[in-house]
Amino acid sequence: MTSLSVTVITKNEAANIEACLRSVPFADQVVVLDSGSTDDTVRIARSLGAEVSINPDWQGFGVQKNRALALATSDWVLSLDADERLSPELQAEIRAVLDAPAFDAYSFPRLSSYCGQYMHHSGWYPDRVTRLFRRQTAQFSDDLVHERIVTSSAVGKLRSQLLHESYRSFEAVLDKANRYSSAGAQSLLNRGKTASLGTALGHGLWAFFRTYFLRLGFLDGRMGLVLAISIADATYYRYLKLWLLGRDSRKGPPAP
Repeated sequence: MTSLSVTVITKNEAANIEACLRSVPFADQVVVLDSGSTDDTVRIARSLGAEVSINPDWQGFGVQKNRALALATSDWVLSLDADERLSPELQAEIRAVLDAPAFDAYSFPRLSSYCGQYMHHSGWYPDRVTRLFRRQTAQFSDDLVHERIVTSSAVGKLRSQLLHESYRSFEAVLDKANRYSSAGAQSLLNRGKTASLGTALGHGLWAFFRTYFLRLGFLDGRMGLVLAISIADATYYRYLKLWLLGRDSRKGPPAP
């Protein structure tokens, strides 16, 4: 089997990092790039044999993941988020692929949980993500949030699931919605996008309709409704913040 580096970026992930790292026992190298945790993330990662570096100069998810990628030394790289872990089936499938790779990159379906329930609809599944690739054939986009792998190579598809413990509590939902809507609004502003109060409302309503009806969120039961409302709220906040950022930028600096 060719060698494999696993890369993970972290900040205050003590509740997740152990399960994440224990799901890749076959890795030749584990790189954890921390951005300034104040909990036990760094200690736990080091106790599990990870090579831990610290870089608090946060410039977004894409930049930080590329920094972690630069620390990898193996033939192949598997990039994980701290709240993700390989299912036993995906572990076996990845090991088999690395014995005889047919592609330079691979994607796999991600099954995400929401407040304790795995969501099989609502646009959350199969949610294919490309995370396994031959080093030096791919890198991450420099997006502040919702970064993606950029590669010119064909991407093979694995069948087994990556498990994503995305929201353990509703407090986590609210916290992430606030952080991601702010980053998303700034990213849109950087790309020259604008919004109004009306477009913010429109995007929020469309996000609910798309999630709950078009993407069959109602099949996820009561939590499907809760998720659809959460997605609508986060979408509304992203465009509302974009409107407010644009309004503030048009005002200019205060007069002396």
